[in-house]
Amino acid sequence: MAGKKTEQTRINQMINEKEVRVIDSEGNQLGVLNIEKALNTADEAGLDLVEVSPGANPPVCRIMDYGRFKYQQTKKKQEAKKKQTVVQIKEIKVRPKTEDHDLNTKLKQIKKFISKNNKVKITVRFRGREITLPEMGKDILARIAAETEDIAFIETMPKFEGRTMIMVLAPARKE
Repeated sequence: MAGKKTEQTRINQMINEKEVRVIDSEGNQLGVLNIEKALNTADEAGLDLVEVSPGANPPVCRIMDYGRFKYQQTKKKQEAKKKQTVVQIKEIKVRPKTEDHDLNTKLKQIKKFISKNNKVKITVRFRGREITLPEMGKDILARIAAETEDIAFIETMPKFEGRTMIMVLAPARKE
């Protein structure tokens, strides 16, 4: 059966080892104890004996509040998930004869995408006889690159693909 492998943290009586290395709630090593003595020590402190490193020989157990431990683990997972971002490629289409105001509007959109850490693919589409004037497309892409040079860098230099000229901008690396 191809399912998710779930690792269950063993606590208290679920730990079926004869001897375990014990760390108390302050982080001090108590040494290798037999399981009954380790469970009694945890019970006297009013806490749980939690197996933190089952692969070690002998397994390492810590005396702690299991509910609090579980809560901290879920918080760590949520933080890690929050920090993961998927970089998307947004596309902006322009024409060789796009007017200045329209181009400024597109530039605002490009800057907004880059500020959200997305890559931007700028496509200049040529129609009919416009294909004979590739300089116009290069000028537009050069202007866009110049306007965004402080926040982005050119990942893919302008190149022709059929009747379109394409350039990809990526967010500048923050140091």
